Amino acid sequence: MNLEEFVNGFAEQFDDTDPEEIQAGTVFHELEEWSSLTGMAVIAFVKTAMGKKIEGKELKACVTVEDVYNLVCSK
Repeated sequence: MNLEEFVNGFAEQFDDTDPEEIQAGTVFHELEEWSSLTGMAVIAFVKTAMGKKIEGKELKACVTVEDVYNLVCSK
């Protein structure tokens, strides 16, 4: 999965946020809809779409969507 596909999948985890608002450089913790529940959805997306496991603390340490992608790719 390339970065663009990952960003699109990441954006799909948000119900009320326009997917166009979410780009590789988006600081996702600052999105109004971001919550621990959304974080769990992102973790599930990573496991389902990429077959990789990330921890909540690893996700919390990421700043941008691209940081999450790089974390997943490093696993």
